Amino acid sequence: MMTSTLEAARAAAGRHAWSETLEILRAEDSTRPLAGAELELLGRAAWWMGDINSCIDARERAYVAYVEEGNMARAGVVCLNLAEDHFHRLAESVGRGWLTNAERILGALPETVEYGWLARMQSVVAIEGRGDVEAALQRSRVAHELGVRFGDPNLEVLSIHDQGRALLAGGRVEEGLALMEQAAARAVSGELEAMATGKIYCNMIDACERLADYRRAKEWDEEARRWCERVGQESGFPGICRVKRAEIMMMSGTWSLAEAEARKATVELVDFLDFAGHGFSEIGAIRLRMGDHAGAEEAFRQARELGLEPQPGLALLRLATGDVATARQLIDRRLEDAQLRLDRARLLPARIEIALAADDLETAEQDAAELDAIAEEFKSETLSAAAAHYAGMTALHQGNHERGIEMLRLSGKLYTRCGLPYEAARSRLGLGLAYRARGADELARLEIDAARSAFEQLGAEPEARRATQLLLDDDAPDPGVRKIKAMMFTDLVSSTSLVEAIGDEAWTHLVRWHDRMLRSLFEKFGGIENDRAGDGFFVVFASSRDAIDCAIEIQRSLQRHRADSGFAPEVRIGIHSAEITEVAGTHTGVEVHKAARIAGLAAAGEVVATADTLADLPDLAGSRRRSVDVRGISEPVEVATVVWE
Repeated sequence: MMTSTLEAARAAAGRHAWSETLEILRAEDSTRPLAGAELELLGRAAWWMGDINSCIDARERAYVAYVEEGNMARAGVVCLNLAEDHFHRLAESVGRGWLTNAERILGALPETVEYGWLARMQSVVAIEGRGDVEAALQRSRVAHELGVRFGDPNLEVLSIHDQGRALLAGGRVEEGLALMEQAAARAVSGELEAMATGKIYCNMIDACERLADYRRAKEWDEEARRWCERVGQESGFPGICRVKRAEIMMMSGTWSLAEAEARKATVELVDFLDFAGHGFSEIGAIRLRMGDHAGAEEAFRQARELGLEPQPGLALLRLATGDVATARQLIDRRLEDAQLRLDRARLLPARIEIALAADDLETAEQDAAELDAIAEEFKSETLSAAAAHYAGMTALHQGNHERGIEMLRLSGKLYTRCGLPYEAARSRLGLGLAYRARGADELARLEIDAARSAFEQLGAEPEARRATQLLLDDDAPDPGVRKIKAMMFTDLVSSTSLVEAIGDEAWTHLVRWHDRMLRSLFEKFGGIENDRAGDGFFVVFASSRDAIDCAIEIQRSLQRHRADSGFAPEVRIGIHSAEITEVAGTHTGVEVHKAARIAGLAAAGEVVATADTLADLPDLAGSRRRSVDVRGISEPVEVATVVWE
């Protein structure tokens, strides 16, 4: 009975009919104890169905069965599978326990194909866990020799693929990609099992993305999509492929489709915690580009709950909401842990952005140089574009407009050639600012207008708004020039009792009215909307008087609406005046961070301003001034609550 059942289950698995495989084996499992080979196949079928708990249960039983049968070689292989399962669930201690068990069993069998699978796992752990290129190469070569000797094409081709990954990580790009492409081509042919094929595809696309070679990644993604369709949609790998595909789509500019793909992946990979976290991280990155800070915050929170630190996205979100100090801490900590050069390449652009916001030009210049060196080492055109972009933006902050123009023209061309519309638009916006700083106003207008159009098509609302404002503002300041401005942060204070009283739909309409009313008052008092910060706004005014008068009018308008309609949302406002820098239509730096924190000191319906704001307004009534500690600011800040009623 065992032989016929196993043959039937294997036949179903050979057709990738994983539901049928499970049905056969579970029916038999209800009538008699399954043998080790049957349980091992049951675990594999459960994995493909995305049922990781049943998979682990079956594999644990298979291990015990193989030990009782005296088949220690297969018992050791099952230990390897269990180690990988627990690594996927981010249960690293449990995973290491099973790996140690596999090493104990298979270490005594060095002349077997099963030992080759142990060597292959050790290679993966060396490159993914420790960044040890030489150890990864050595173990993958052992695995390859045993795969060839014992005629196991899955082990043979996977170990070729692993050697390519190690060579790539060590900077030997052409050799590494050649081996990985060789393995991927053999996987296309159908000579390998589905598991080996899926691993090769996913790692191939991941390598392309790490090199920022999105054109090559898209080519292999199409092959992976075709293979997934051939395997069947009940398999586990489409969910993993979707995470990779979502990043490719985001970089190509199809953000809504990319988000839909990432959301599907998070559902399919609910038990594969490492990949599910990446799905939420992609959603956060997309939401951030669209200017939806609340949506980005929620997605990054979910990624962190799944054990993934979503960097550089979270650091860039903190930067976008004015918390430069926290953004710098987050990105510095992640860079300290980055062991491989390509990992650093993904993080350095964010630290340069943050350094420029904090006027730390030394760090920005050093990081741009490191990024350029990595781009040269790995022959990545996209990384070269990024290095040129940040070299150009750093030059603008330094007042070197000619250098800025040269680098930003180059980055725009490279980004366009790589098919990255958002990045190309950012370079064009920077180039427009450089032309304006040099006095070439018509060239500046052409570049800024082209950038604005691209941002609008993409749905990049914050950048589109900045570009539009630059086109409207004939007196836009040169990059790097510091001027005293008054910064206002508003925050809508949600009232649970009010929402319950008027209902969700009415509350939504009320929030829209709030947005329109505030924006009309910003325009009336000459405020320039710099960013949409959650449920509030970040607005910059030419003077403290304009900012204070606008804040008072906002609170009075809300009070009138409350008296006329019986209800109105409550808003708290913080204002701080300081010398700040404008770059690419936005204002950044530690003073912006301070202004954002001041708003947090206000209660619902209050206006809190710093002493710097009130210094030139002796006629303004205010509460007794007080010193407060502000998170991220080393010295206490003197503030007062403005009397407006």
